Amino acid sequence: MQEEPGLTGEERAELERLRAEVATSRAQLPPTASAARGRRQRWRTIVAVLLIVAGCVLAPLAGVAVWAKNQVTDTDRYVATVAPLAEDPAIQQALADQITAQIFTHIDIQGLTTQTVDALAARGLPPQLATQLQGLAGPITTGIQGFVGTQVDKIVQSQAFADAWVQANRLAHDALVKALTGEGGGAVTVENDTVSIDLAPLIQTVKQRLVAQGFTIAERIPAVDASFVLFRSADLTRARSGFNLLTTLGNWLPVIALLLLALGVYVAKDHRRALVGAGLGVAAGMLALALALAVFRSIYLNGVPADVLPHDAAAVLYDTIVRFLRAGLRTILVLGLVVAAGAFLTGQSATAVRTRQSLAQGLGWLRGSAEHAGLRTGPVGGWVHDHRRGLRIGTVALAALALAFWSRPTGKVVIGLAVLLLAALAIIELLARPPERTAAAPTPRT
Repeated sequence: MQEEPGLTGEERAELERLRAEVATSRAQLPPTASAARGRRQRWRTIVAVLLIVAGCVLAPLAGVAVWAKNQVTDTDRYVATVAPLAEDPAIQQALADQITAQIFTHIDIQGLTTQTVDALAARGLPPQLATQLQGLAGPITTGIQGFVGTQVDKIVQSQAFADAWVQANRLAHDALVKALTGEGGGAVTVENDTVSIDLAPLIQTVKQRLVAQGFTIAERIPAVDASFVLFRSADLTRARSGFNLLTTLGNWLPVIALLLLALGVYVAKDHRRALVGAGLGVAAGMLALALALAVFRSIYLNGVPADVLPHDAAAVLYDTIVRFLRAGLRTILVLGLVVAAGAFLTGQSATAVRTRQSLAQGLGWLRGSAEHAGLRTGPVGGWVHDHRRGLRIGTVALAALALAFWSRPTGKVVIGLAVLLLAALAIIELLARPPERTAAAPTPRT
């Protein structure tokens, strides 16, 4: 047997004894133990993969459920969603066209002009002049329609109308809940696969403004039953059923998805690799959700006839309604990528090790340059070096708490927190000054 160089006789004997014990233990191990252990490891891997895949599949559904629940149960969130619609030019034009059309449905300008001329003729107006006035009925009608259209445009574009829009939607929120749950009624109704909002309060506002502008004929406008179509699709019933299910699960889907992902990472043999897979899987789920929203956008636009709602207005309406959902999926996508990148870079792969070594060398060079320039950390550097593990954990925990308690984080917020975290960790490494090595005193020769 090959002897170990540099060992004393006692040390060599102890090494041989340990080798003998290891050989004896291996001989006593049942032959099926290693096979059973291998089977357990394979089952752990299979279970971990299934749990993580299930969590990644539920992640986009959880995002939709939370968004739907917020739109239904949070009035402020709903108002914040629909408020920008009153200031969008495409929506303003669509509303103005419908309101103007409703006004002239109840006011016959051509008939009023003819009646006026006939009344003047009955009171002695010369026939030639009456004929000339009758010929001006068309231009007069066109002029009045242009005047009313201009006034309606101004009213729709005014801040007062935007405030009325917000107030009407706030009051109609309870009715919107009924509409999306299939009960209908109120300012928002569902009928024949169509979701629409009642325009009567807004037309009343326009009527009052027209009268105030001197257009007293508008007083003849009665209480009208008109609506502004928000959504029309043959699949509305199925979409509404899915919406009700997601709303019911809105409180539980996020918890279930997180638990499945956490259990998958915990059960996995390689926790770090499982965390990388979970982060990338969640990011892929958010990409799939973004693709689904784009597909459903096309279905929605094809389902709304142009004579009901112009294409550009329908596109603005859809994009405005789902913008918070898109912002949320972007946030989760970025968070998944950040978690996957962090887990990968802290692993033991050759790329991760080389990356950490390069960063450590760069920070060491900066520290050395600073010390060479006379900038020393003194006792602080030694304390940071001794407690750097706890400081790293505390820094990561603070970043996680900041993200958890951020009211409405976005992708930019996640990236900003990640950058701040990296900067804080780099500062810890810069301040951590390893203790100086003292040269060992030479052993005197005898």
